[in-house]
Amino acid sequence: MAYILIVDDDEIIAEMAADALMEAGHACGWVTSGDQALELLKWRRPDLMLLDQDMPEMTGSQVLRKLRTSDKFYDLPVIMFTALTGEQDEEQAIYAGAQDYIRKPFSNEALLWAVDELLRKRAKRGKHIDLKTVLEQNTGRWVDPEEIKKRAV
Repeated sequence: MAYILIVDDDEIIAEMAADALMEAGHACGWVTSGDQALELLKWRRPDLMLLDQDMPEMTGSQVLRKLRTSDKFYDLPVIMFTALTGEQDEEQAIYAGAQDYIRKPFSNEALLWAVDELLRKRAKRGKHIDLKTVLEQNTGRWVDPEEIKKRAV
């Protein structure tokens, strides 16, 4: 079971997606704007976000950009969820940092497959590590605290 946040200004679509995901055993919540999504993230980190690309005020692409430049949410799995149908839209979403792209209208089977596939892949990565630690590890500057204790003895 995963906690999935749906961000879509169309409440009917959000409810249909939430119903399908909850029927499959996931916990879901939804908000209707990018601002609400970013505010909610201050309180709880979802396992995955379904993000509508075309919303008023703050688009899904803008929300995704904020996530990818955040220390806390740079690695949050995101599936863009949109009625836009152009291949260029899909490419832009993937380039911006989305892991997958689902077009509306969607089938429950396609939605569940995409969500389960992404969650399965992410489960192999282990626990979230803050961006500062990742950068320190990748630049060779990070030292394991346990290693420091060993050296001190």
